[in-house]
Amino acid sequence: MPVFPNRVVAVLLLTALSANVIVRGIAPATTRITSDFPNYFTAAKVVADRGDVERLYDIPWFQEQMLRYQVGTSEGRFSPFPPPTALLLVPLTSLTPLNALRVLTGVSVVCVIGSIVLLARVLAWSVLDAALLVLLSGVAILGGLRLGQLYILLSASCILGYYAFLRNRPMLAGACFGLFTPIKYFPVMFLVYFAFRRQWQVVVGGALTILAIVLVSVAVLGWRIHEQFLTSELGNHLVANFRLHDPFTARFQSFDTLYRRLFIYDARRNPAPLIIAPALFGVARLVTKAAILLTAVATLVRQTRAGGATATGTSIGLLGIVTLLLAPATATYHMVLLWLPVALLVDTFLRAGTLGCAYLLLGCYALIGFLPYGWVYPFEGRGGLTVLAYPRLLLLLTMFAVCVRCLWKMPLTSHAPQEGTVHTSYR
Repeated sequence: MPVFPNRVVAVLLLTALSANVIVRGIAPATTRITSDFPNYFTAAKVVADRGDVERLYDIPWFQEQMLRYQVGTSEGRFSPFPPPTALLLVPLTSLTPLNALRVLTGVSVVCVIGSIVLLARVLAWSVLDAALLVLLSGVAILGGLRLGQLYILLSASCILGYYAFLRNRPMLAGACFGLFTPIKYFPVMFLVYFAFRRQWQVVVGGALTILAIVLVSVAVLGWRIHEQFLTSELGNHLVANFRLHDPFTARFQSFDTLYRRLFIYDARRNPAPLIIAPALFGVARLVTKAAILLTAVATLVRQTRAGGATATGTSIGLLGIVTLLLAPATATYHMVLLWLPVALLVDTFLRAGTLGCAYLLLGCYALIGFLPYGWVYPFEGRGGLTVLAYPRLLLLLTMFAVCVRCLWKMPLTSHAPQEGTVHTSYR
């Protein structure tokens, strides 16, 4: 059945969503530079000019380079990006910063279109349905385009990896999953899952790709900056200790920042927590994340009994949501990573006849894309009301709960194509 049954309404909605992306995403990205693109481009310029790459994590020095290269403002930083990030935009460094952003925007638009086509092929959806699902991510696409972020490319790579897996190209699938892993950690959970399923060719493809990228990075940048990343940057990032950002901010919505807001007092940045209990911060964070992870593992183990592409699809879908839910910090543009997980889960629920699960999941996903976040941020730092400033986190938690409940209620039968097959027809 079509995901959006009323085709007239679907076409009108697609028109409105497309106009939204063009006017509020593509147009700004081709006319002016804001954050975060200057961070990526400045690092690439330092590499291309054979600068002192060992000082990339030196924030004052890095900001001086931004002024030198006239890339945006001087308030950027390379921290906490992994060192290979500095290599990404090196091919564009011969261009002016704005032209480089325009090229990156064009690549991102191609990846959006490619993701739509691949999702339609993988799930036997119409291109219309696949386009609506992708564009319903709303502010995620707008932020990714306007800020020159890389997550649209990462999401497209994950979709291509899953497509390759279904086409019996496991090494290529692993390479697609591993391509951005040294830069953005999101796909590593998929490689762990394939290792659990003993899909060793996928794992080897991913591992070899990761190793090749890391070796190139060490050869070009040297070992010293990688050592700095491993000993100082990585640990702080994983526990949401930001060097330039407010560690209490609700803009990076996660359980880490929420519980810090609720339980840790800071005279300047958090003068009104719910209660002052630093020990409770650590306990609440650990218990919450452990409960989510254990629930996810139990659900994934159950799904493996189903076999076929149903188990793989629903597991990758659930893992995608869990990874974002447990992340130490997320921004709106990270939500483009939900394209593949949400599509796989919605498709599974529709095929199983659990329409309520499918549309509740889809509704939460659309709300994440179009909530007026500026309306809820004023609740931040107001004791217990702080929770209201975390709608994206709460919606991700709701999506996780809906998926777990529905997957446990579904019989262990296949409602999707078997591994090694791809739908090629379009409704």
